[in-house]
Amino acid sequence: MEGVSSSPSSAQPSPMTPSKRMLELYEASVDFTAGAIGGVACTFVGQPFDTIKVKMQTYPQLYRGSMHCLKDTVGREGVRGLFEGTTPALAAIVGETAVLFMCYGLCQKAVCQAVRVKDEKDLTNIQKAFSGSCAAFFSSLVLCPTELIKCRMQAMSEVMSTSDSLRKKVGPWQVTKDLLRSDGPLGLFQGLTSTWLREMPGYFAFFFGYELSKTLLTPPGKTKEDLSFTRLTIAGGVAGSSLWIAIYPIDVVKSRIQVQSLVGKMPGFLPTFTKMLKVEGVSSLFSGVYPCIIRAFPANAAMLLAYEASRSWMRNHRPGWLDRY
Repeated sequence: MEGVSSSPSSAQPSPMTPSKRMLELYEASVDFTAGAIGGVACTFVGQPFDTIKVKMQTYPQLYRGSMHCLKDTVGREGVRGLFEGTTPALAAIVGETAVLFMCYGLCQKAVCQAVRVKDEKDLTNIQKAFSGSCAAFFSSLVLCPTELIKCRMQAMSEVMSTSDSLRKKVGPWQVTKDLLRSDGPLGLFQGLTSTWLREMPGYFAFFFGYELSKTLLTPPGKTKEDLSFTRLTIAGGVAGSSLWIAIYPIDVVKSRIQVQSLVGKMPGFLPTFTKMLKVEGVSSLFSGVYPCIIRAFPANAAMLLAYEASRSWMRNHRPGWLDRY
């Protein structure tokens, strides 16, 4: 009979029943939807800072600093220039965060089975961070193509001013069609290795910073689920800052590969990294770091706050038919 065995095997996860499958599918859809909502919040809060970051990363020789880049961009392109690439950016971050948080939940379940823990809430912060790193492997497959287009759109005016091969500004759909025509479907994954090298350790730092912050901010006698919006905002900001501090140089190399492949084939990650060090010095790996860090706190705070709030609402308003299944 079920539920009466006291043998060691009773600690093992019980077989998946149809109702449990439906519940897990619903929870995965909740994580997916909440991640997408978080991605929308992150994009609109952080896009202007991200545009300055990409411009500084890919064409640092054109600007004396972040403020010069900001003034020059607004002077030449207007405020609208700070939002170039918003459409692919929205596709990139919404696709990434939706898949990231869905896979984060699934990877936590896999880690629970591996370490024989009954509930995700019982995982350590390190185990949750490892789950986030594994989830980033899958989200990178969604992120890379959309971020490639986003980066090219953000640096379009700089490419036009430094190359004769691109004489007029084009939109994201034209950039995508040109890329597919010249390089085929695999061309959409230029910079994928760099993206993995960035995302997997980056999201380990992200989720570790987030979970550790929530642990430290949880009042005595309370749980992480009881945290106020203010404390969740702080934890989200710490998470974003942790991610970018951990992986910024890798992100610079990735952006350089993705943007400058517009005007010619770029070598892979290691050759590009080595060339940047030899020709431009260590400082080139930190071009645009200030707008990135300034952006990281509010953008990721908005993302995680929107994620947690929407996730909590959807879980608390679970369809009644799930309980009757």
